[in-house]
Amino acid sequence: MIDQTWLEPKTAAAAERKMQEFALSEQIADRALKREQPQRRDAEVGRYIALSREAGAGGGLVAEILGRQLGWEVLDKTLLDQLADRYHVSRPVLEAVDETTISWAYDIFGSWLDREIISHEKYLTRLSKILLEAAKRGKVVLVGRGAQFLLPRDRGFAVRLIASDKYRIHNLMRVHNLPLAKARQMMQQIDRGRRQFVRHFFHQDATDPHVYDLVVNVERFGPEGTAESIIRLLAP
Repeated sequence: MIDQTWLEPKTAAAAERKMQEFALSEQIADRALKREQPQRRDAEVGRYIALSREAGAGGGLVAEILGRQLGWEVLDKTLLDQLADRYHVSRPVLEAVDETTISWAYDIFGSWLDREIISHEKYLTRLSKILLEAAKRGKVVLVGRGAQFLLPRDRGFAVRLIASDKYRIHNLMRVHNLPLAKARQMMQQIDRGRRQFVRHFFHQDATDPHVYDLVVNVERFGPEGTAESIIRLLAP
């Protein structure tokens, strides 16, 4: 529990209740996720590619190339647009919980004090609905957000995109106009958030090559070559 010596008695009691509610919500969310998995396996879904990527490896660009070459729908940041439109939540609020480091303080006290803020659990529940709808349409490239762990694996092709730190930092410097130190910090922060997101909600290691069908070094093949490799190995 948190140190409540700095809180007023009423506030401390409320904080204690919120902590208990948070712990219970995690248990409920975990059980719900397990219950829904058999239903997802039986769901009629089409083919999809799930791209997991290291920060700065160019996952978004590879996804765009795949979409263009295959004629498939691509869902990356557009997922947030769909969530924002459907649930009437602002884009910045969604970005705060999108593949980020889990923060109990943010989830509890943030949503408690600001009704617009949503918890990571609520975000995942809403995200899973969007992903499942997209998978039912089929022929879709899904970027990040643990898509392969939410959807039937036998219909998907899971890919992990990697590259050296030097390559990734250079990309982040170029895309975001950052100095080297800031780009390195950004890379480490994004990677950490994505790993924790996958570990917390799916109990998986995002860096484990065994949970993917293919791992590609984008630095070695380039974005175009990486997309071509994925297309060649994509099951007919």
